[in-house]
Amino acid sequence: MTEKQCLLELTSEQIKEVIIALNEKGYRAGQIYKALHLGLDFSEMTELSKQLRERLSEQFVAQPVKIIKSLKSVDGTEKFLFALLDGNVIEGVLMKYKYGYTLCVSTQVGCRMGCAFCASGLNGLVRNLTPSEILGEVICANRYLDGGLADKRKIINIVMMGSGEPLDNYDNVIKFLKLVSNASGINVSPRNISLSTSGIVPKMYDLAKEDIHVNLTVSLHSPFDEARQKIMPVAKAYSIKQILDACANYFDKTGRRYIFEYVLIKGDTDTPEHAEALIKLLKGRPCHVNLIRLNEVKEKNLKTVTDKEAYRFLGLLEKGGLSATLRRRMGVDIDGACGQLRQRYIEENQ
Repeated sequence: MTEKQCLLELTSEQIKEVIIALNEKGYRAGQIYKALHLGLDFSEMTELSKQLRERLSEQFVAQPVKIIKSLKSVDGTEKFLFALLDGNVIEGVLMKYKYGYTLCVSTQVGCRMGCAFCASGLNGLVRNLTPSEILGEVICANRYLDGGLADKRKIINIVMMGSGEPLDNYDNVIKFLKLVSNASGINVSPRNISLSTSGIVPKMYDLAKEDIHVNLTVSLHSPFDEARQKIMPVAKAYSIKQILDACANYFDKTGRRYIFEYVLIKGDTDTPEHAEALIKLLKGRPCHVNLIRLNEVKEKNLKTVTDKEAYRFLGLLEKGGLSATLRRRMGVDIDGACGQLRQRYIEENQ
């Protein structure tokens, strides 16, 4: 990583301390903070003197992330390849809905969870993203859309479902959540942010203690512990019962309904027996099930279900009394699944 400090990681008050240390007027901090959250580099901050811009450039970094590639799907979904200052690349997915844009962000370079259906962990975990790098993904996408700050921003929702396990990068993710929801910056409410975890139970309890009531989403993918362990190695450490207990605690502490992601893998997770067990497991809980048709990854020997099979499974859950939906398929033609675009970029550049 660069040795220069990234100002995007600082609050307005912390930037003020930096500015005063440079013998500049304190009010400049507000100008710099706003410009940073609009995605500007120091050279573009024309409210500042040329001398101050040069001094800042010599000592600090403004934007730690930039878009180097964009692929647009026929359905309007857009996938970004972001470059980091150390040469690593990560992904983000921009999804357009009637109410506005949702951005899926990454929290790590690669992933160490090793889930059987996901391309993110094909090369393991490289490193954690810093708070400013995660925030940089949001700011990059917002500027790409010509969005402003607060109510003028174009990014309405954030889902932390890209490459990486957010709770495996806990401290940096919590700092990112505080930065991205700051009223002086881009100001995305925690109620518009979803954090997806594979089920790291101790960190789920820690998250419930934070005064940041994000939407908790848990990758369940099977109602059976033994089967779940085969597709999600983390399941060997934490049982489904432990996950359900942690979810119940999150609801008690925050009052927020939790969501289970459930990927439909042909023959492995999509049978009537799976539906029946899922109903028995979750009925009566303050939760929602989000069914996902598997995005096939060439390196993995798993097959997806047909639309008819997916809707049949959904019907079984609804008949059994569960709140459930089938996620709309987006970005299939542009390597929309987590890690696919980054993996292709790595292969092409080796």
